[in-house]
Amino acid sequence: MNDLSLSELLAAHPPRDGALLPLLHAVQEALGHVPPAAVPLIAEHLSLSRAEVHGVISYYHFFRSSAPGKQVLQVCRAEACQARGAEALLAHAEARLGCASHHTRADGAVTLEPVYCLGLCASAPALQINERLHARMTPAKLDALLAKEGL
Repeated sequence: MNDLSLSELLAAHPPRDGALLPLLHAVQEALGHVPPAAVPLIAEHLSLSRAEVHGVISYYHFFRSSAPGKQVLQVCRAEACQARGAEALLAHAEARLGCASHHTRADGAVTLEPVYCLGLCASAPALQINERLHARMTPAKLDALLAKEGL
């Protein structure tokens, strides 16, 4: 994450058609999430309603409204991965990590996120831990990865 403030990010993304998604990505990159308190500021800056901004944040699965855990585990749920056992892999991850999908574990160590397509369709099922991709995953391989990551 970079150290830009919200006001600097707003200044770097002038109001124009199509500015919302790049601005939301920049905010999440800088802050790790799009804080609810930023929504009215973004809306005002782009002359949008708060509902429009919130709608985009809640529609796209990759935007977070709260800070993620220290580590983020994403399990692909696209069709190829589902066909190769992603649902069972996600259920195993939930049980192993002790947190539900779309949630951060109580100790803040990990956030579990289902995502839609990591681009490893030919090597399904796939997951990503802190932006490192892993293909042809099984529950046993996941356990080994989590042990390596200290989870």
